Amino acid sequence: MPRYLISFDDGSMNHIAEADLPAVGEASHAVVREAKAAGVWIFGGGVLRQQAAIVATDGTVSDGPVPERKAVVGGFSIIEVPSREDALAWAARIAKSCRCAQEVREIMFDPES
Repeated sequence: MPRYLISFDDGSMNHIAEADLPAVGEASHAVVREAKAAGVWIFGGGVLRQQAAIVATDGTVSDGPVPERKAVVGGFSIIEVPSREDALAWAARIAKSCRCAQEVREIMFDPES
């Protein structure tokens, strides 16, 4: 069955008032609980706003993009559903709960993972 990455950019939730964040958190957790109950949830979470570290093929480490200067992932969900339409439906529920648009991308199947 196909897996999908549902994600949003860092800063996409900046329009939400601080006082509204607990309600947004509860709404998004409710969708996660529904996805788990439906058996489609694989994994997900928010990504801390921080400068990334880039590890090169030779093992050297350098500073990566700074979230304020470049679009980076702010949060993501991985689900396993029968179709793209199902993934889009779950993304719509996540978007409504998080109050921000979501990007949906199919994850390539790899029998080794």
